[in-house]
Amino acid sequence: MIAASKIKKLIFDQEISFQTKVNALFEFQFQHELTYQRFCRQLYPNFNGQGNIEQFPFLPIDFFRQATILSDQLNPDKIFESSGTTDTSNSRHYVADLELYEASILNTFQYFYGEPTDYIFYGLLPSYIDRPNASLLYMVNYLMQQSKQETAGFYKFNYEDLVKDLNHNKGGKKQLIIGVTFALWEMAEQFKSLNWQDVIVMETGGMKGRRKEILREELHTILGDAFHVYTIHSEYGMTELLSMAYSKGKGIFQCPPWMKVLVRDPYDPMHVKTSGKGVLNVIDLANLYSCSFIATNDLGEVFEDGSFKVLGRMDNSALRGCNLMFG
Repeated sequence: MIAASKIKKLIFDQEISFQTKVNALFEFQFQHELTYQRFCRQLYPNFNGQGNIEQFPFLPIDFFRQATILSDQLNPDKIFESSGTTDTSNSRHYVADLELYEASILNTFQYFYGEPTDYIFYGLLPSYIDRPNASLLYMVNYLMQQSKQETAGFYKFNYEDLVKDLNHNKGGKKQLIIGVTFALWEMAEQFKSLNWQDVIVMETGGMKGRRKEILREELHTILGDAFHVYTIHSEYGMTELLSMAYSKGKGIFQCPPWMKVLVRDPYDPMHVKTSGKGVLNVIDLANLYSCSFIATNDLGEVFEDGSFKVLGRMDNSALRGCNLMFG
């Protein structure tokens, strides 16, 4: 079996095939992450660790709410925690190697946008600022550090300050706002005649019960009209992943080379395909010390080229497998 240190070096190496990396990650995690091993043995007793990527066992994301998903019970560098809801417990991701997460953040941004030093980042994340264990907050803060910027930063509900800072910094570096959906929407309603044609506006999703849910296309039209921006960018990530996908418009997400999204039948979770409509499964190779094979609760469509759209979330998404394992 390949040692974790060697697998870590393979993750971002684009000369190594994705299938080779998947095989190595599965073998390592099956041996060292006991919850995943138990899940595989109960529901996939005949799986031998080989096959196409859609044949691998995908761990329901709800396990991150009920168990410590961490190889050999290592001491985590950081514990990321979801916001949760009133009727569910929070999801926790025990991260044993923050260096790996930071490498994923940086390499992904470089892959899609170039060097962070070319940007000024504005974090419009009012629902995250008071949550130091939010992975999104960590990601944006890390990009700010890498940009070596002396201006901008995080904003709560002080939209006027954000507008002033954006106008003040025009003509220099590229400007990128990354914000939660409800805050960008509120800002669009207050400032309906901004000229941000040269600004990248990126939404991360999330109404947090503050606004009614609307289609992403409708939201992007509202934001585009208010900010005079032709395309709205999006980021797809979650507490349980250490990689993220980006959309540069129309809600079509692209993955970095060390991440793939597949689709499963909502009525038969073991029926997984590389394209089509259904519930999204994610292979995240950066999840070296937790689990790289995640069955999410997001509904979506995966296209032939590997890009995908998010269409919503499953109702009553907690899977029975969790109760069987931990009941």
